[in-house]
Amino acid sequence: MAKIGRPGAGKSKKGPLKGTGGHGRKSLEGKGPTPKAEDRKYHKTYRSPKATTEVRQTPKKGQFVASKTGKASKANATEVLSGRNSVVEALKASVPATALFIAQRIEVDDRVRESMTIANKRGIVINEVTRVEIDRMTGGDSVHQGIALQVPPYNYKDPNELLDRALSQSSLPLLVALDGITDPRNLGAIIRSVAAFGGNGIILPQRRSVGVTAAAWKTSAGAAARMPVALAANLNQTIKEYKRRGVFVVGLDGDGDVSLPNFQLFDKPLLVVVGSEGKGLSRLVQENCDQVISIPISEVTESLNAGIAASVALYQIAALRA
Repeated sequence: MAKIGRPGAGKSKKGPLKGTGGHGRKSLEGKGPTPKAEDRKYHKTYRSPKATTEVRQTPKKGQFVASKTGKASKANATEVLSGRNSVVEALKASVPATALFIAQRIEVDDRVRESMTIANKRGIVINEVTRVEIDRMTGGDSVHQGIALQVPPYNYKDPNELLDRALSQSSLPLLVALDGITDPRNLGAIIRSVAAFGGNGIILPQRRSVGVTAAAWKTSAGAAARMPVALAANLNQTIKEYKRRGVFVVGLDGDGDVSLPNFQLFDKPLLVVVGSEGKGLSRLVQENCDQVISIPISEVTESLNAGIAASVALYQIAALRA
């Protein structure tokens, strides 16, 4: 008896299938080993070559690295001073600023009022923001007291341009280079001393050095607005170039061969190199100096603060020249 099929079903018989003629062969070929997760564009751990380069060039925490174009990095461009005393003192000292931020519903005292008055006179934009926003701006780890001042990136000079400018101003220019100074307050104090004792400028190494930050501006008491600061990609090369152009290079170090009162070569164009407190001058910098001088101090004192040592040396040189 014939088998009854499903009603409506087709009665055609399945025949042989035709091939592609090799057109699909390429799609069947292997694509090689699976790329690493960070190399796969749509994976969450993917990192572009540009981002990888930026990560490699990111300085360590606490290290200042200014750009080679003479302007500060983005990190410095967003730096802020915070705290009522710090902000009002910075505004009084004519620290350049781009914006003043006041937290909403804070208690307005004399310092806040004076800050707002000075900001209005100088044409600085005043923004009222939430306390959370100021927390974010200041990193959440400073006592900002509901007020913050944003400062622009510092415009650094080229070391050779700095020397050209100094030579045009004086036949006996006095310049200061810093080797390993990382405290912005020391930098600010040195800037102030260089200005006070007739100096013509300051040189900072691009790495392992503090930059002209908001704290340095504040400590300089406005002198940073008048004193040019240059950025050297290589401090030792800059020292050698200055020597080639007739500048006498003097290192300031606790283990110096000549005592400051006995220093006799003050009647030459001078570059005074100041080392860090404790470590002093680095070995190569010391070897490139024409002479290393020391400041005589009492035996009960181990060393002088770098800012104070620079001030004493600059005063002595200014007195000898006078």
